[in-house]
Amino acid sequence: MVAPTGDQFEISGAGYRAVVTEGGAALRVLEQHGRPLVAGFGEDEMSSGGRGQLLMPWPNRLRDGRYRWQGRDLQLALTEPSRGHASHGLARWVSWTLEEHAPHSVSLVHRLMAQSGYPWLLELRVHYVLSADGLTVTQSATNLAGSAAPYASGAHPYLRVGDGPVDDWELTLPAATRCLVDDRLIPVGREDVGDTDHDFRVARPVRQVRLDDAFTDLERDDDGRATVLVRDRTSGHGVALWVDERHRWLQLYTGEAVPELARRAIAVEPMTAPANAFASGEDLATLEPGEELAVSWGIRALD
Repeated sequence: MVAPTGDQFEISGAGYRAVVTEGGAALRVLEQHGRPLVAGFGEDEMSSGGRGQLLMPWPNRLRDGRYRWQGRDLQLALTEPSRGHASHGLARWVSWTLEEHAPHSVSLVHRLMAQSGYPWLLELRVHYVLSADGLTVTQSATNLAGSAAPYASGAHPYLRVGDGPVDDWELTLPAATRCLVDDRLIPVGREDVGDTDHDFRVARPVRQVRLDDAFTDLERDDDGRATVLVRDRTSGHGVALWVDERHRWLQLYTGEAVPELARRAIAVEPMTAPANAFASGEDLATLEPGEELAVSWGIRALD
């Protein structure tokens, strides 16, 4: 019997252990000294709720799957039928090919063929590496087509610091602005998080706040990184997720619509562009023929 997500690639180093899958090049397991840092899924399961998946060549939702690019109207398949959107890209359910596997790192590649709604050929790569700094993930795309292509990327890890619920977990989110959405979760505006329930710039418990929101205007350190912290005040266990300067957005989700995860983990999703970027153009990259774009993010345990 073959696992639902195909071959499994285990790496370890500096007390960390991770498992990456052939299917979607997803992060199925990440732990430090046996303590889970993400809510993953079993080897005999497929991912649900986006757990550990890579979101390429766009993250989040595209309204009605429609967009206009350089004078051409394009229509993608609707992969979120309940809301009528194209969701989370084209690479999370496909087979990725192993490129290199070392004790502490693994690289996979997928050639995304031109298709209806996205008529460009891209070479997608992901590199996972473990070190004393935890897990670093580098996602890249190279445009092998003869014309410029729209592109954005994201990922969908769920952070955990215990069995939950998340209500008493302490969250630090260095974001000044929240994206406002309509009833189909498509952006319609922005608000300053100041004096709202969504202001986590100073660490505080999640309590009853329901999160399914994109945040931007991120505060960064001298290296251009923005870092989200989640900590269980009872055990003292914590986990951090950082993003590089190309990631201008973070989507946080407390998983209410995913029964096996509801309020027992917090998805912290790095995104280079917000929902509906193919239509709005906001923070959307243009990949010229032959051009490569690489972005990085990572997860580490907190003492």
